[in-house]
Amino acid sequence: MAEDWDTTVNEFRREKDQFYKTGHESPIPENERASFEGLKYFSPDKHYVINAKLKRYEKPNIVTMTTSKGTVQKFYRMGYFEFEISKTKVVLQAYRSAEREDDSLFVPFRDKTSGKESYGSSRYLDLDMKKDSDNYVLDFNAAYNPYCAYSNDYVCPFAPKENWLSVEIKAGEKKYHD
Repeated sequence: MAEDWDTTVNEFRREKDQFYKTGHESPIPENERASFEGLKYFSPDKHYVINAKLKRYEKPNIVTMTTSKGTVQKFYRMGYFEFEISKTKVVLQAYRSAEREDDSLFVPFRDKTSGKESYGSSRYLDLDMKKDSDNYVLDFNAAYNPYCAYSNDYVCPFAPKENWLSVEIKAGEKKYHD
């Protein structure tokens, strides 16, 4: 069973790398695509697949996140996930855009690998918002870098301090530029 899961994760990564190398909407600058050999990833690890319940706020408030261009973007703070990882209690806030129509939960975070092994400002998880359940799977193996990690042409929100974790999340994408 583990081999099937590893195979699925690695196949997703191969497809993403192919899109980044050849896709019309790839964030990799055009002049870097010929030499692009793929993104760097932590090895798939089921330790970083977490079942967690979204604890919704009754009245989601609006928060602003600073972006890579120094502007701000507005998000609703929808609720939070509370779970244990590496024997440490973790709380992660989940957001939804207040500026555009989007039915997904946005979970930006920093961890102890940020700026060392992973992108410094933050990595992201996106979750399809459920209407009938608050039970989610947080798969940090799917944690990805924002497009601004590849090119200054993009505007990306940074994880707010409330989502700076005191643990290492050695899963998902590593930093692109050394």
